[in-house]
Amino acid sequence: MPEVPDPVSRAAALERGQKVLAGAQDDHTGHWVLVTPWRLVVVDPAAFGESARVVDRPWRDVDAGGWDPHTGTLTVSWVGQGAALAWRLWSRTGPGRVPEAFRERVQASVVLTRSVDLGSGRRVRVVIRKDLRTRELHEQVLLGATTRGDDPALARAVAEVRRELRDQVGLPPELPSAGSADS
Repeated sequence: MPEVPDPVSRAAALERGQKVLAGAQDDHTGHWVLVTPWRLVVVDPAAFGESARVVDRPWRDVDAGGWDPHTGTLTVSWVGQGAALAWRLWSRTGPGRVPEAFRERVQASVVLTRSVDLGSGRRVRVVIRKDLRTRELHEQVLLGATTRGDDPALARAVAEVRRELRDQVGLPPELPSAGSADS
């Protein structure tokens, strides 16, 4: 594993009991991509204090990610808001264990998932995710790229899946307000 400099680890503001599982430096920006047990942190080693953290998101916020071994690029897209990001972890430090640790942490945050597909591009994923720090469960309703949130048939199907998944993990049966990407 590439050696993460102490100032970078300090800038990550790790909580008690948290450590860097893997880290690598982006070839283009020099930012350090850090995988911790509870969150993904990207640190700009040229900045100081809180502004040094370019990205600081819990694993339950990661919608998808991927590692391209041919280009050395790690990509991530987020639940809800936020543009997808990519880091090239090739020549400065190499990727180290970042791709494996990234995948393991995202998978650890997923408790249950079910897709709803009514055809004609009407797709939704309902996911129960765990905050890896607090162990609190969160429900996410993720609309497909061309899916409209106001489709009544889809809304009924999603409500049923939400009830089933909530029951399976012991969440209360009442449903949070519709339209939320994370409850």
